[in-house]
Amino acid sequence: MLRPAIFEPTGPLFFDRVFHDFFGNGVSHFDNFNTDVIDQGDNYLLQAELPGFSKEDIKIDLDKETLTITATHKEEKKDQKDNYVRQERSYRSYCRSFHIPGIKKDDISAAYNNGVLEVALPKDSTVVQEPKRIEVK
Repeated sequence: MLRPAIFEPTGPLFFDRVFHDFFGNGVSHFDNFNTDVIDQGDNYLLQAELPGFSKEDIKIDLDKETLTITATHKEEKKDQKDNYVRQERSYRSYCRSFHIPGIKKDDISAAYNNGVLEVALPKDSTVVQEPKRIEVK
């Protein structure tokens, strides 16, 4: 199962811990984007909403079992009228990481269309992902 993770300098802070700390420091200082993860049988499809970005603004990195999606957009507007120069700058940056055990790392693919990033994550059939109960002794 894919698990979203948020990373701090001291290490991973997993998503379910954020919910338990909702009224504390929680997730308020992180900029995230909405994602859906769909189990399609032989693969997972991760859909991330990133409107207003171009595909060159998006980076997907894989480090062991952690997939990190980063989107950064910089925009400058300049308007000159009667010796008055007005400049507006816009900067948006989003980052989100997912723990992805049991995925064929070499077969991951991604496409970006109409503001939605789709990442296909093929399952590795050699990894058993069935639940297991551990006996307490």
